[in-house]
Amino acid sequence: MDVSFLGGPHPQRGIGVVAPFDFALDRELWRWVPDEVSLHLTRTPYVPVEVSLDLARLVSEHETLAGAVRALTVAEPEVLAYACTSGSFVGGIAGERAMCEAMTREGAVAAVTTSGALLEALAELGARRIALVTPYTWSVTRALEEYLVEAGVVVAARAYLGLTRHIWKVPYRDVADMARRAVQGRVEALFISCTNLPTYDVLPQLEAELRVPVISANQVTMWSALRRLGTRAVGPYQALIDPGARPGASPLNPPPPQGLPEVPPAGPSAGPPAGPSAGPPAEGGGWT
Repeated sequence: MDVSFLGGPHPQRGIGVVAPFDFALDRELWRWVPDEVSLHLTRTPYVPVEVSLDLARLVSEHETLAGAVRALTVAEPEVLAYACTSGSFVGGIAGERAMCEAMTREGAVAAVTTSGALLEALAELGARRIALVTPYTWSVTRALEEYLVEAGVVVAARAYLGLTRHIWKVPYRDVADMARRAVQGRVEALFISCTNLPTYDVLPQLEAELRVPVISANQVTMWSALRRLGTRAVGPYQALIDPGARPGASPLNPPPPQGLPEVPPAGPSAGPPAGPSAGPPAEGGGWT
């Protein structure tokens, strides 16, 4: 049978992805990418350590990165992404930059990390005051806050689950509950951390409910990598990937009439760390 009329296969552009050994959301990464882009994934070697700062350091060692990058370069990806939030923030700003440099030394044409992509996404959204949601323990959550503070980002409130394993099994309802607890007072965005935490389907719903841009680890990783290919992530209507969904871009959110005083913002209260037992969400969260 002559199949020459099919004209394919169509050319594909590649993104190489280095993920921790316990990463379980390959399908979620694929949902962000357009049809003309392929993902080439590899995982770091297994280590018998629960999710912690120790694990973050182990899966981000430069020797580990070097082996993964060398394996991926066989597929000739145009961009290489390190898909782990904690592994890319555990060394601070300097550590994240050193990871990108280590990857490019091993042959990556362009390199991004989840935590670097997070800062890039916040800059794109103009968000410097955010709420934070994580599945981590308090020590890992605090390390993420320290990374953000180093970058000049204010964490106004947070909620976290305290998990050390099986993060990929957390249901959307738990992610949504944490988001509602975390968005207190006026914030300019909400970040949901951890590439192993399912978020794809819940993001647009949370944006509509909370009235702030909502971004997640897998989303910013793919968005940043695809930007370097000159293309964009795909997904439901949401602020990061669709500028029309951003605060101030919609006629449904007009500025206050001229001559009338603006209502002063409610005073945000970071308060003590909000873990699984955090109180109910604050009312009145709006686009800022």
